[in-house]
Amino acid sequence: MDNALPRRTHLSATDATLLKTPLYNLHAELGARMVPFAGYSMPVQYPAGLMAEHHHTRTAAGLFDVSHMGQLRLVGPDAAAALETLIPVDVIDLPAGKQRYGLLLNDDGGIIDDLMFFNRDYANGGDIFVIVNGACKVGDIAHIQAKIGKRCEVIPMPDMALLALQGPQAVTALSRLAPGVEKLVFMTGGHFKVAGCDCFLTRSGYTGEDGFEISVPAAQADTLARALLAQPEVKPVGLGARNSLRLEAGLCLYGNDLDISTTPIEASLNWAIQKVRRTGGARAGGFPGADKVLAQLTDPATLTRKRVGLIALERVPVREHTELQSTDGTVIGEVTSGLLGPTIDKPVAMAFVDPAYAALGTKVNAIVRGKPVPMEVAAMPFVPANYFRGTGV
Repeated sequence: MDNALPRRTHLSATDATLLKTPLYNLHAELGARMVPFAGYSMPVQYPAGLMAEHHHTRTAAGLFDVSHMGQLRLVGPDAAAALETLIPVDVIDLPAGKQRYGLLLNDDGGIIDDLMFFNRDYANGGDIFVIVNGACKVGDIAHIQAKIGKRCEVIPMPDMALLALQGPQAVTALSRLAPGVEKLVFMTGGHFKVAGCDCFLTRSGYTGEDGFEISVPAAQADTLARALLAQPEVKPVGLGARNSLRLEAGLCLYGNDLDISTTPIEASLNWAIQKVRRTGGARAGGFPGADKVLAQLTDPATLTRKRVGLIALERVPVREHTELQSTDGTVIGEVTSGLLGPTIDKPVAMAFVDPAYAALGTKVNAIVRGKPVPMEVAAMPFVPANYFRGTGV
């Protein structure tokens, strides 16, 4: 999820053209360094700094403002079937009370955006709740409206804020304010009162840790955030640590690792396409670019590139757009995300490479300032995920 971090931060974060989330004043009060991001003025870090914020999220609980993301509702008895025509994912069979990851595709199988959707019992008067990326939300909503607006109501939710509470102690902090949330498991959710605020929350997130994403009316966001920050486990965390956390977790960043020229199979997101939508499945195809995507899924030999994880064998960070070469000097790909992983304490990256170099353990060279940095194709996530799937699961 999420669009790429800004390449430049010299623009004033108080520029009149930038939007502000409902927590803007709180960020200023907390001493955040604000940067332009997806058209918003957003906190990239707080005084503690990126490294401290990253480690705090891995060991305790970090609070993120992600109100720049787009939220919308799909309403009507045909909502699931309609959404299923836009994404290569099983929507119809998703039970009420559960969430799933999805990919909005164009007619060539390219990824317009990645998203999360939740079945809030649409079949019985509820809705399908969708979260899309901030920089993509205007286009996404227009696309969805144009494609399925006659089959279901497409209702944007601009008056809602979104907070993420992430880390192994997130459940401890949140259950103190909203008893019962501890019963949720990964990718489930529900309506809760949290510190008197009317919230819809899911046990999910973008860090690889246990945690929650909390949709709340914008007018109540400040109250909720302050109540969460008052918990001893919780500290504020900015976009910088959000990026390093998600990369260690092997999670894609839209605009870096995913874009309209990339198919789900090239992006190694095969797992996001359930059997029912694959060739031979009960509802195979029927989504944009299906012929191309399913052909790639059936015959990997048709791929010309593949997303992989990389770990540098020297302590040299390898950034996005860095050229990758084979050990004999042939250009084989490019890094799409990369940094020194604070938890793993090694330089890690994601990249697209020629499939012949995608096998685990393959040695490649990243060309950093004209010099080769040896790297090795590695399994993702780089840091084990800590999602809560229930006792004994």
